[in-house]
Amino acid sequence: MALPFVLEDLVVILEKKLRGVSAAALSRFAGRAQRAAGLRGRVSILVTGSAELRRLNRRYRRADQPTDVLSFPTRGNGMAGDIAISAEVAAGNARRFGHSAAAEVKILILHGLLHLAGLDHERDRGQMSRREEKLRRRLGLPASLIQRSSPAAGKES
Repeated sequence: MALPFVLEDLVVILEKKLRGVSAAALSRFAGRAQRAAGLRGRVSILVTGSAELRRLNRRYRRADQPTDVLSFPTRGNGMAGDIAISAEVAAGNARRFGHSAAAEVKILILHGLLHLAGLDHERDRGQMSRREEKLRRRLGLPASLIQRSSPAAGKES
């Protein structure tokens, strides 16, 4: 198990290595993104394998498949929640969309933080998508997770 990297109210565990991705850099980015999203409280981020994301997805969402990112909001005791990211899915998406694995993990962190802040793209009539797009641009990230999964995906350069 990788040792956690702690920065302010963030804990990042890089259990699965990705080229060009460091726990320290992810912590710095996550701190900026958390402040930009207006989310308060301690956040832990685990970058792990697809088998673990599949296990978590099956247990908490009853979906027996790996996924890219899961968020677990926690209210109270100074906690905002936990985020789990699949290193393999992130690496595959990075290749597919033509950017670095580090950029992809940052996109997933931003998406997860917005879920921890209470946004839900499945029910909010575009509110999360608009917020994610605005923060993505502010933080210098490529296309957002919601944006590229929409029917119009691929139209943005």
